[in-house]
Amino acid sequence: MRLTAFLVAAFLWLLPLPALAQEAAAIVAENRDQIEKPSRQTIGPVITALAGSGDPMADDILTAWGDRRLVVRKSDRAMFIAVAEGDGFALTALDGSPGGTIAKADVTELKPNAGVRGLIATALVQFTLSDPDPTIRAAALASIARDPTAEALDPLRASLESEADPALKVQKERLERFLTLRFDPDPTARVAAIESLGADPALDVRAALNPLVATTRAASLGQPSGNIARPLFPGTDLTEVEAYDLLVAANLAPARLTLEEQRAALVANIVDGVVGGVPVAELNSQAARDRAYTALEVAGTVPTAATDDEVTAALAAHSFFEVYVEPDAAVTSAATAALTSIDRKVGLMQAADLGLDALSLAAIFFLAAIGLAITFGVMGVINMAHGEFITMGAYTGFVVQLFVPDYTLSILIALPLAFIVTFAAGVAMERLVIRHLYKRPLETLLATFGISIALQQILKNVFGTQARPLTAPGWLDGALTFNDVVSISYIRIAIFVLALIFLAFFLYLMKRTRLGLEVRAVTQNPAMAASMGINPDRINMLTFGLGSGIAGIAGVAIGLYAKVTSEMGADYIVQSFMTVVVGGVGNVWGTLAGATMIGSLQKVIEFLNPSNTLAAQTYMILFIILFIQFRPRGIIALRGRAAGD
Repeated sequence: MRLTAFLVAAFLWLLPLPALAQEAAAIVAENRDQIEKPSRQTIGPVITALAGSGDPMADDILTAWGDRRLVVRKSDRAMFIAVAEGDGFALTALDGSPGGTIAKADVTELKPNAGVRGLIATALVQFTLSDPDPTIRAAALASIARDPTAEALDPLRASLESEADPALKVQKERLERFLTLRFDPDPTARVAAIESLGADPALDVRAALNPLVATTRAASLGQPSGNIARPLFPGTDLTEVEAYDLLVAANLAPARLTLEEQRAALVANIVDGVVGGVPVAELNSQAARDRAYTALEVAGTVPTAATDDEVTAALAAHSFFEVYVEPDAAVTSAATAALTSIDRKVGLMQAADLGLDALSLAAIFFLAAIGLAITFGVMGVINMAHGEFITMGAYTGFVVQLFVPDYTLSILIALPLAFIVTFAAGVAMERLVIRHLYKRPLETLLATFGISIALQQILKNVFGTQARPLTAPGWLDGALTFNDVVSISYIRIAIFVLALIFLAFFLYLMKRTRLGLEVRAVTQNPAMAASMGINPDRINMLTFGLGSGIAGIAGVAIGLYAKVTSEMGADYIVQSFMTVVVGGVGNVWGTLAGATMIGSLQKVIEFLNPSNTLAAQTYMILFIILFIQFRPRGIIALRGRAAGD
């Protein structure tokens, strides 16, 4: 008895399956012609029928069709799911039964176009959202996000409870809110979805909310209807021409007649020297021409047109307003409130992003200027070739990478090597030229300017005029992204850290080492320092070499994101001098303050005038000139005997 009951139950459980499979196969058979030659405009109902059939094979059929694995056997036009096997295909019938193997030449492969494949992918969402493979579920979410439809909302909601992957569940919940606020017929659910997003400044949130507050202009006779955003007043919110065009577009008023159109119509309707009952000889005034045209309108000879008085009257008689495209006022109110909160948050984040940009630019200026702070600020030498030492450092990094393909290792080698190369160049320059020109600033400026031009030409002859790549290590690719508004590249973070390291190094060197003590002594009183056994000539040489070496290291850092050319240093020499002068000559803290001020100022001006960077540079220079007029010693002025010099 139990065995009989079990067999009956098993039979009843298995009974629907062939019927379902037959249903899917029947749908394919009934729509064979459309499936073999599908069109995006007409194939939609067929795909929907397959997806909603409840047949377990529907998923396989749609997947095979989308993957171009649905084939037709030429001998009997039977349709199969094909899987490549050797030189042919292994076939599976549409009811799931094996279909044997066949040569490729004996079948016709169905190849739906991209539009049809998109419809198939949308239909497969209900299957793929609950697929055991998380990559398939993620791909389904991406497909819905690219082409959201109302049909995807219910399957997405149904898959939420069973989602085991926490990250995918968060994505599903977020996408469900987007689809809800767009497609759910219940305004309460849409408002709840909007409020659940809060003040999230992400781009996808703003992209979802903005269409809900989109408006269009309209006009009406009397009280307007619909979800009104705000009234419009001709002459204030829109021009009278725009307002009247709205009336014409809504068939609330005749088109305006131009004088040229009126003249052409009158000329075309002259009969025996008369037009509209007015002799041509009397058409010497606008009033007469209007009277003649009105007569033609009454006779139906010309189209009705509005005169200036009629336009004025029509504008006064009608209401103009902006109406939301979204008809539900509660939805637009919630979306407006959310966007207002987002705009405030985005404004704060833009300020934070601008601050990060300013700090990163300040770090670059500080690196470029710290060497000049030594040679100019401490020694008083106006070195116009400082920019070329930066360029030499960048080219040193480029040469190292030619021989060391590991970018991380090459940078680690290039930094000290750039210091050595530019230190040696600086020492040679000081020994050969600078030491003969101390206390002669004009001659020093001219000499170093000439050296700058010579070095540029030498570098151009050696490396060419094209920009050379100085590639950053892979771990410096990309950016540290806090959200869709605030981010900073890892290269700039590295430069910022390098600037802090150099600040600490310079402070330690000047305050805690014998060389720093001797440099400060020679700077304040060379004669007294010499009487104490310090060799000022040697200290000047080492100091100039140190400043040049630091410029070389700065060149490697700057070259990681800037173009490396022979003119590279010229882009930073002006900012370097301004940084040192504005910050306070001879003071490393002043150099830091000057770099921060100039970097911040440049970024703020560029933010206010993003389309004209040259103007930003001009405004910055003018501001600095005014600043120096009121504070000639800079932000942090030297004190003591050195300041008196």
